[in-house]
Amino acid sequence: MDETALTFKQMCARFDVTPRTLRYYEYIELLKPQREGRARFYGPREVARMKLILRGRRWGFSLEEIRQWLEIYDSQGTEAQMREWVRLADRQLADLRAQRDRLGRTIDELQATRDEVARTL
Repeated sequence: MDETALTFKQMCARFDVTPRTLRYYEYIELLKPQREGRARFYGPREVARMKLILRGRRWGFSLEEIRQWLEIYDSQGTEAQMREWVRLADRQLADLRAQRDRLGRTIDELQATRDEVARTL
């Protein structure tokens, strides 16, 4: 085992995820920890992947999109992965901007209705 590797419990604590989440990420092959008996150890590669997974989730990417994107690095290398990242990011940015616009219109409508009702009181 690598001295810098994290245990299962340390990995959960470091990334503030539940054991169930961490096991699920392993099940869908986002993470592949080193195993010694029943113990799992997460080296620098797995720590880096976990950072990418959580960042991707925060930005609204599905776990399947993240899994496929991570596989590109393993099968085709950094440049192909970066090209796919730009494509996915462009699509996600367009989706998030559309959501923001819809949310802005909803807020404006709610505010106008609230103000109208407040004036009648």
